[in-house]
Amino acid sequence: MAEETPPVDDMHYEQLAQDALRGVIRSALERAAEPDGIPGAHHFYITFKTRAPGVSVPPDILAKYPDEMTVVLQHQYWDLKVEPTKFSVMLKFGGMPKVLAMPYVAVTRFYDPSVQFLLQFEPPATIEEIAAEVAAAQVDDTPVPPLGGDDAPKVVSLDQFRKK
Repeated sequence: MAEETPPVDDMHYEQLAQDALRGVIRSALERAAEPDGIPGAHHFYITFKTRAPGVSVPPDILAKYPDEMTVVLQHQYWDLKVEPTKFSVMLKFGGMPKVLAMPYVAVTRFYDPSVQFLLQFEPPATIEEIAAEVAAAQVDDTPVPPLGGDDAPKVVSLDQFRKK
């Protein structure tokens, strides 16, 4: 029996889905940046890779969180700036204001506990792959090929994001 070559996903659907879901984060942050702030009881827990390319974190914060950290946007945040590929915000740490900035590709988790809404992203395996995603997002809209060696079709279930 002849072995069939598995189909190649030249559309890079997994990456397209990840990019689209990161657009949800951008849209939520755009609403939070409006003069009235985050509506209702909504608030965001945003987890990101602190050493990913394009991330700007003060050295003392980076020393405390050398790999990953979670910030909360609820009542006390200032100067939220939302751009197409990244965002920045001022938060207080120990009473001192600090500005954090990160590209959306550095975000590994976005959670709004008021409605149990969670987006979780598979981070690229290496810093080099994160850098490639950041560069691709800044240069053009060409998607980055999916990570990993498994060429089998992937099914993305949206059930985990639906309100129960």
